[in-house]
Amino acid sequence: MASPPQQEIGRRTVIAAAATTAAIGTVPARAQEPGPGAGINAAPLLNVSFTVNGKPRDLELDPRTTLLDALREALHLTGTKKGCDHGQCGACTVLLDGHRINSCLTLAVMHPGTAITTVEGLGSPDHLHPMQAAFVKHDGYQCGYCTPGQICSAVAMLDEIEAGIPSHVTADLDARPQLTSAELRERMSGNICRCGAYSNIVDAITEVAGSKA
Repeated sequence: MASPPQQEIGRRTVIAAAATTAAIGTVPARAQEPGPGAGINAAPLLNVSFTVNGKPRDLELDPRTTLLDALREALHLTGTKKGCDHGQCGACTVLLDGHRINSCLTLAVMHPGTAITTVEGLGSPDHLHPMQAAFVKHDGYQCGYCTPGQICSAVAMLDEIEAGIPSHVTADLDARPQLTSAELRERMSGNICRCGAYSNIVDAITEVAGSKA
């Protein structure tokens, strides 16, 4: 039996294919993304309810959604930044029931019924949190990208010291930790400032710690 004739690929066919590819490339990226639940690998959406900055929030999320993406994409709280997305830079630090966490490393559906505070919930432009005001006063930022995480982490860090929680450099585990330079730098080491404003950040935190003493 004779083989079917091979289709000749001519110049017009190649041009038409190229034009189609170019046209697809001009479609906005968001328009090409499948909607929730679409696709063979889509996970069923789950409901999660928690309190964010004092307000109850009910979301329907893909169970693989990180807390960071839920805050930024679903609730539009973009003060919390996505830096490394690997828990190494601290830009995504938020407070979960008063404790600091890297929101890029945890799933939103793991925290129903919790109270989450982002940098927007600490204070407002008209009524800054003392830590926010101190960062402004001491110029504790340059590009500002790490600043929300730095501030959230600093607030929780002072609460940890007040609660007597030791760190890796605490010499006497039976005594209440003091905010020494070594303690402060160790406890804030998970928050990276690529601009290098560390000395001003230390000044800001030290001023707030002094006012609480």
